[in-house]
Amino acid sequence: MSASSVVGYGAIAQGARLEPLTYPVPVLGEHDIRVAVSHCGLCFTDIAAIDDFYGITTFPFVPGHEIVGHVEARGSAVTSPHEGDRVGIGWQGRSCGRCAWCAKGEPQLCYDVGDMGTWERHGGFADSVTVDADFAYPLPVEMRADVAAALMCAGIAVYTPLRRYAEGLPHRVAIYGAGGLGHLAIQFAHALGYEVTVLSSSPAKEQEARAFGADRFIEVHVATSLDLCRERDTRGNYDRAHAPPSYEAPREPDVSVALDNMSVEDAAKVVVKAIEQRGLLDE
Repeated sequence: MSASSVVGYGAIAQGARLEPLTYPVPVLGEHDIRVAVSHCGLCFTDIAAIDDFYGITTFPFVPGHEIVGHVEARGSAVTSPHEGDRVGIGWQGRSCGRCAWCAKGEPQLCYDVGDMGTWERHGGFADSVTVDADFAYPLPVEMRADVAAALMCAGIAVYTPLRRYAEGLPHRVAIYGAGGLGHLAIQFAHALGYEVTVLSSSPAKEQEARAFGADRFIEVHVATSLDLCRERDTRGNYDRAHAPPSYEAPREPDVSVALDNMSVEDAAKVVVKAIEQRGLLDE
């Protein structure tokens, strides 16, 4: 990278394949930092943005918002982090700082959050990104960069509700989907002391889910909503079977918190029916 340009990979039009792009280094505001990118994860939101699924993408577009790198420059008003510090950056790269939510100290709910993505000045599939310093987070020295990158979006998405609901409710959680978000949710939930039930349409993921800390695994057949969902106990035996739309909640509800990492409506009915009264569903 020269002092005046950034090299990245971006889509020049909706749905286009990524190709090398060179563009001017964004102007460094007084509250901004510029980060030399060492690692960047791939999130499905990046793919959706390339396809302009949300209707807010401006092209050419450089995706990437699970970023790890080192601070190489900072604005005049920035006191932390310092140049050379290693930081992680997620989807949100700034906030308006003026709306009611920002004033309450919850900038993640900023009314203009749709315009505040890290990628608004082009994202992490590049050799540098520029964001507000408040949205770059110092990383522990012992944390591997490739691990930290995934935590900046997928990790935060599932950790937040698990941490929020970890106190005051019975520790039984259902995690629907054992993929990009789900495999992290299983590990967090296990570490937080939850009894973890995983629901997945991929029976091949059972061994891995249990290795991550799942106590139970429910195979959800999503091809037809009337297919049986079979729950296996810790010995791998089927100990209950039920059909999704007509499934009656057991006398003792299975879970108090459910994390839905998927978007398959029929299979989601299994999750909803497994939640106890006054339980919680986080999507």
